[in-house]
Amino acid sequence: MPEHKMKGDELLSMLKSSVPAEKSSATDDEALHLSEEDMKWWQDAKLGLFVHWGVYSVIGRGEWAYYNEQIAPDSYRKNAEEDFHPSRPAQDITDSWLSLAKDAGMKYAVMVTRHHDGFAMWDSASSRDGFTSVKCGPKADYVRAFTDSCKSYGLHTGLYYSPMDWRFEGYFDPKEHPESALEMKEQAYSQLYELCSDYGRVEILWYDGGWLNHQGSDADAAWLWEPVKLNHMVKSLQPKIIVNPRSGYVGDFSCEEGAYPVTGKIRKAPWEKCMSVASSWGYIKDDYVYPGEYLIRQLVDTASRGGNLLLNISPDGEGNIPDAVKGSLGVLGEWVRQNGESIYGTRGGIWEPIDGVCGSTYRDDTVYLHILDAEKFKSVKLPTPKKRIVSSELLSGGRVDFKSDEDGVIFELPCGVTNDIVPDIIVKIQLG
Repeated sequence: MPEHKMKGDELLSMLKSSVPAEKSSATDDEALHLSEEDMKWWQDAKLGLFVHWGVYSVIGRGEWAYYNEQIAPDSYRKNAEEDFHPSRPAQDITDSWLSLAKDAGMKYAVMVTRHHDGFAMWDSASSRDGFTSVKCGPKADYVRAFTDSCKSYGLHTGLYYSPMDWRFEGYFDPKEHPESALEMKEQAYSQLYELCSDYGRVEILWYDGGWLNHQGSDADAAWLWEPVKLNHMVKSLQPKIIVNPRSGYVGDFSCEEGAYPVTGKIRKAPWEKCMSVASSWGYIKDDYVYPGEYLIRQLVDTASRGGNLLLNISPDGEGNIPDAVKGSLGVLGEWVRQNGESIYGTRGGIWEPIDGVCGSTYRDDTVYLHILDAEKFKSVKLPTPKKRIVSSELLSGGRVDFKSDEDGVIFELPCGVTNDIVPDIIVKIQLG
């Protein structure tokens, strides 16, 4: 499947942001850690919406256009002031996003409040040169509209924030321009204070871009950002907020970025797969859109390994979601309405996934065996569960026979049940 062709620094950003938590050199402080109970709602939710929208959406060449094309600051500000004027009210725009998320079965949503270009999507008093959606351009506070929409649609509220800002010389050479780097740092602290103070309960803080000059890792820039200090401030304002690791602090969950397939074993620590439904994170006209069946597969493969799936949409300059994206999310939503019990509130297991063949989720003594390739599954013998199998049936209805002994268990699908009919065959198994 084709993907948006990233420039060098943009690709490095994705790659360095996908380091598993156990391999991370990020700083840590146990006083910042959340309990399992604090994390439970997030791990139960399984599916979330990501929204990349800003000045770059008007340009229509991805969210890295400002940097990749070396657009002059004055020209980029002109794009914001003269071109970024959505015709619909802010609340109508964000309501349309969250309505789609609700229909797709999503339980939380994360909005980009400020990307690396420095344009704040709220009335930020701390923004350098007043580069905000209220001071210039649409004259609207989209963070306010978004958080209000989350409440209206009953979705948990998440905010994305990039500490780095391409407008500062100190980002590219902090040692040569220390005053600029410190000004950028002060902007980050002040803007995060605003976001965590002025918009009610914020439940997720999704950092992105803690590294410096597109080199090294987020942890390598900890000397500047002081991420433990930063997150103590954040959690003093929002004590139960869940944060990712991209500030240089290890965070409450790890991230795997990109649309490539999810493979491997169950991951014990909380983690999230994030990908865009279209190939680019920011709007590109006629961009490739992943089909709904692929999104279903990604959700199943992620959940069976204990993770959440965060799916990004890229609205155009008017805030409209492309029809193809709506279509793919519609397919996902219909599948979730029929099969959501095998996803929500589950954990990965009881069996380790077999890449491309099967995986499983469970809740208490109920196990959901997801079969992705019925033909290959015929030869699969799974380890015998510790508890006795009481019953097994298709989630859609119909008995599933099985043979179990001390060497393992074999499930026999009814004749005619193939992946040509449904992308994922689910066997509901009751243990006792």
